[in-house]
Amino acid sequence: MDLRQLSTINALSDAVTVCEYQGVKIIRVIHPMVEAGISLHGGHLLWFKPAGEKDMIWLSEKAEFDITKAVRGGIPVCWPWFGKAAVPSHGFARTSEWTLSQHRENDNGVIVTLILEDNQDTRSIWPHKFHNQMTFEMSAELNVSLTSTNTDTQPWSYGGALHTYFNIADINAVSVTGMGAEYLDSTQAGKICHGNDTLTFNTETDRIYTHPQPTITINDQDNQRTILVTNQGNNAAVIWNPWQELSINMGDMANNSFETMVCVESTIHTPTIELQPGQTHTLSTRIAVQR
Repeated sequence: MDLRQLSTINALSDAVTVCEYQGVKIIRVIHPMVEAGISLHGGHLLWFKPAGEKDMIWLSEKAEFDITKAVRGGIPVCWPWFGKAAVPSHGFARTSEWTLSQHRENDNGVIVTLILEDNQDTRSIWPHKFHNQMTFEMSAELNVSLTSTNTDTQPWSYGGALHTYFNIADINAVSVTGMGAEYLDSTQAGKICHGNDTLTFNTETDRIYTHPQPTITINDQDNQRTILVTNQGNNAAVIWNPWQELSINMGDMANNSFETMVCVESTIHTPTIELQPGQTHTLSTRIAVQR
């Protein structure tokens, strides 16, 4: 199913409509400057394509749209923790129903804002009150920001990530720079390692880089483009590609789809962020093409 061709169930403006697939509502953006889709399930950006460019974001051809699961691909929102720090893995935000707060558009592009607040279900998993706002600024560039506010009477700490899957032509012809040298290798039980200035791929890669530069660069050679990933509010960057063996064992990935994706994630790892009552913190990632 081509999600971009789904029937409209509600037109919010000339550029922004709502459609639905397997019970999941999708905010669809069709604007002269950009095309994009955002699932309310998970507050999850599914695709992003600036005018004149190839798709920037990878979405699995076997992605499952099930309100109990996260969608494979796009930009899942890992919150209020990253990885297996608690249950469920990567937190509950990526499987929660977000609410459309507002949308704005002008000649340059579209801005969509979603909201997630604590409820009985979230408090049964994580006993804190919060207000989360996801803002998607979509034009020739994409700027995604997650602003978390402590609405509780006690301080709490959180981690997480904007788990961006990038669409690339061929993982064998991709290199990444700007991630720093030190990383925790999740394929070696979190062993502290030191790498080179340039990362290339020939096996499963799952690394938490602990001192990344503000901008990480993906050289997507066969698409003849360089992708700039500028992160703020993070203290780490995760780079991931499952390679073939792991892909084969994933029901929501095609066996060779690892060849056309790489994850570069704006991440809050260790230490986590502590917010006092009323305090706010923003985690963001900006994605742009340089030629």
